[in-house]
Amino acid sequence: MNQSSPNAHAVFAEEVSGRLSQLAEVARSGGLDEAIDLLVASIRAGGVIQAFGTGHSEAFAMEIAGRAGGLIPAHRIALRNVVLRGTRVVDDLMGAGLERDGSVVPELLDLTNLDPADVFIIASNSGVNSSIVGMALAAKERGHRLIAVTSLAHTNAVDPKHPSGKRLSEVADVVIDNLAPYGDATLTVGDGVGVGAVSSITAAYIAQALTIGVVTKLIDDGEVPPVYISANVPGGDEHNDALTARYEGRIQSI
Repeated sequence: MNQSSPNAHAVFAEEVSGRLSQLAEVARSGGLDEAIDLLVASIRAGGVIQAFGTGHSEAFAMEIAGRAGGLIPAHRIALRNVVLRGTRVVDDLMGAGLERDGSVVPELLDLTNLDPADVFIIASNSGVNSSIVGMALAAKERGHRLIAVTSLAHTNAVDPKHPSGKRLSEVADVVIDNLAPYGDATLTVGDGVGVGAVSSITAAYIAQALTIGVVTKLIDDGEVPPVYISANVPGGDEHNDALTARYEGRIQSI
């Protein structure tokens, strides 16, 4: 529905709050428990959570790995690693070409210190680009469990781009719907211009809901959860350094 400018902000707030309420109910009713159990099992086995997302979905991986209040045994796999630590050139990062290039997956995994206990969590709104599906397939081929965060409304409405003909949602062990609509925009303004993208907001909520679930389960079972403290509070660096040392070489910050 087309919205006037004064009304657009109110409508967007409703679109966001409605989806967050739905996700809260999913979490409350146990809809995230299967994913939480996979993450807890990995941590208990000495594994690391391998988080991957491209484009705006990289923000999801940043919510999972390397932030205050987040789990320490988590690593963000980033496309830029093939430039910063690999052999690709900076120009390869321009545009969307790299995220649509499945050949980048072996390069990324060569730069990642994997353990059999690691669990993958991959976010992609469309769930069809070749680097995303290629990473999902590679993780499964190596025996890792896989959690997907994607828009079911969008991914089921578009054709897969990976040569396998598969979508991320069709490869994962557990699929979490980010509830974003097809095309991501939640409203239209002016002459039918779509705005109000919501996938980054719902994905961030999902990331934090999973983290809360993992930490709560570990505490309930009498374990001490390995969680980052902000480096900007007293003792934060010392706390973080002591715990990150357990995963040296496995949780790079870039």
